[in-house]
Amino acid sequence: MGLFGFGRKKHAEEEAKEKDKETDIDIVDESSDSDDADKSAAEPRADRQPTADGERGEDQGPWDVDDDNIPDYDDYLDIGSLYLPFLQGIELRLKGNRQTNQILGATITWGDSSLELEAFAAPKSFGLWDDVRSDLMDANHDAKEQDGTFGKELILPVTVGKKVLKTRIVGVDGPRWMLRGVFSGPAATDPDSEEKKTLDKYFSDVVVERGDEPLAPRDLIPMHPPIGPAERAKQAAAEGKIEEGEDSGESQAVEIPGKPKGPLSKTLETETQTTLRRGPLFSEVR
Repeated sequence: MGLFGFGRKKHAEEEAKEKDKETDIDIVDESSDSDDADKSAAEPRADRQPTADGERGEDQGPWDVDDDNIPDYDDYLDIGSLYLPFLQGIELRLKGNRQTNQILGATITWGDSSLELEAFAAPKSFGLWDDVRSDLMDANHDAKEQDGTFGKELILPVTVGKKVLKTRIVGVDGPRWMLRGVFSGPAATDPDSEEKKTLDKYFSDVVVERGDEPLAPRDLIPMHPPIGPAERAKQAAAEGKIEEGEDSGESQAVEIPGKPKGPLSKTLETETQTTLRRGPLFSEVR
């Protein structure tokens, strides 16, 4: 779904075209100390930790591809509905339907914690998370609501074998989508752990692409097998999305601090559920 070049540069170019009268002035002002300007714009986001008071799409993510302040996600991994940041030491596990080869969810593992990610279609007029959270509490009487990093969150005990594990379920509403995150391990149980801080920030840095496909509310937004930055660059170049002389992104891949070489490790699991529902779908840890 996503093509190379849809990151922060795209929004900057569109804004520049709409401000013809101010273009020359802006260029002169920025060129005088462009390096300092770039650093000041990037550094706060690099160190940013999401807060419950932040406004999605303005102060923090998860982001929509059309947000004005979206980070440059040219070097993210494209799996269709989601663009996933690279983070040293993480593992990516995909679950899917082997018969249709459809990807149905992604789980990020870092240390002893994991984060399951799924994006669902939502109505234009209102978000889903309040209703979904209410449904979860009705279906799981042990679920407890709390104020968390992304607003109202749920702590839900889940039985796995003979053990009872606590999961932290987060939902964020965007334009015609809801991104659900299920945290487990220290990221769910220890508010002061480094794993919680790291995976909270990872969740906040995810970029969502709803697409134009007609979908019923609570339907899973389609995913596809991972496409790396180099593949997206080649596809964009073939379709004329990158002008001659512009950096294709392949050289950028080498310069990313801490970025692992090659694609993230991934395994494929079988899953048939594609619609967000009450009950077992939220009571399983994969």
